[in-house]
Amino acid sequence: MLSTKPPKWTQDRYPQEFQIRKYIFDTWRKVCTEFGYQEYLGPLVESVDIRKAKSGEDVGWTELTQITNRDGEISDLALRPEMTPTVTRMVAKNYNQLAKPIRYFSIANFYRNERPQRGRNREFWQLNVDIFGSENIYADVEILDLAISLMLWFNPPKWSWILNINNRFIIDEVLLSIGISEDNKQEIVRTMDKRDKLPKDSIQEILIEKWLKKNQVEMLVNYMNTKTLDELIKLFPQIKKSKWVEQTTFIIKTLSDLWYSEYIEFKPSLIRGFDYYDWLVFEIFDIHPDNNRALFGGGRYNGLSSIFIKENIPAIWFAPGDETMKLFLESRGLLDKIIQKTDVKNMYFPILESWFENEVLNLANTLRKQWRNIVCGLEFQKFAKAMQYADKQWYNFVVIYGEQEKKKWVYRVKDMKTWKEKDFDLKERFCSRRLNK
Repeated sequence: MLSTKPPKWTQDRYPQEFQIRKYIFDTWRKVCTEFGYQEYLGPLVESVDIRKAKSGEDVGWTELTQITNRDGEISDLALRPEMTPTVTRMVAKNYNQLAKPIRYFSIANFYRNERPQRGRNREFWQLNVDIFGSENIYADVEILDLAISLMLWFNPPKWSWILNINNRFIIDEVLLSIGISEDNKQEIVRTMDKRDKLPKDSIQEILIEKWLKKNQVEMLVNYMNTKTLDELIKLFPQIKKSKWVEQTTFIIKTLSDLWYSEYIEFKPSLIRGFDYYDWLVFEIFDIHPDNNRALFGGGRYNGLSSIFIKENIPAIWFAPGDETMKLFLESRGLLDKIIQKTDVKNMYFPILESWFENEVLNLANTLRKQWRNIVCGLEFQKFAKAMQYADKQWYNFVVIYGEQEKKKWVYRVKDMKTWKEKDFDLKERFCSRRLNK
């Protein structure tokens, strides 16, 4: 006998569980559509070369799942671990023909051969939101506005999450000011980005052992511990007139003018993936003690298109996942409200007379044209059994239609919550030729 368990590190989504995911997906789609973004979808597999070119040492290498060809040999294709290289390839292919700016979004499933943990499955769904073709700072403002709006649409309580913002070029200027060379910058930043995976003392030891002097590491630690832009400028006054500081200040002020100030923080320790991001980086962070974690992040990745075409396509994005969003909603006690909101008003239509199959099907189709969700019985049921089944399936209403109702030219609807019944006229509103016979 074969096992009924799903493949390891994957999950089955039964209807009640999928209802939560669907609500999340529908919310994502609604917000993106309201902002004028167009939905697209790329292939489930992609070239390994594309992944290894820009996906980073984890996603593009150790977490990549290559597939075999018909001969059982490892092919040059892999399951998609993320969407960014794929959508960049799609845009690069037709960039000159597309009207700019290009606003795209997708909701798709992915697979990463990584170590599963809370909030991170090997198979997962993710929203990807991108703007291509604009270096205007208002593109950055818009993508952050959309990310904030997406969170607010779920109506979480106040002070439950925060938007952390940083600038990769500010990091570069800080590194330059303390004498860190361009040659070692990339490895140093990657080591700093592992602060949540390694003990702090361990990171400092690695930096001193490989690249830096003790006083340089102390300056880096001070940088990582700053809380505001003003505090950072006091610590490194030489960056005060930097255009990157000015741009970051402008973004924070503009979002504050949109009444978002309570959700925004400047966070110098926010680094994120070095292989993608050019300057703006951000993350939405859950501040609940039971789920204290980054929910999702994004930023500028203007240089990624260079692996496909000579033209440098400006791009900015973010990408929340379904599992982290579910945990956020769960930690705030919002799942019950979601289930109530997404509760489809289904009507169960049992066959209460042994010879009434065609009558039931005909009336059910008539009611469906009135935007009713009708679930038909498939065989004769006694009334008590029909009620038990409807109750077990959480149907909202039961349609009662038998010989007596047919003679009166009515059908009866029973509310499964209140147990009240109401008759509806068949002659005037729902009469069909077949029912007239």
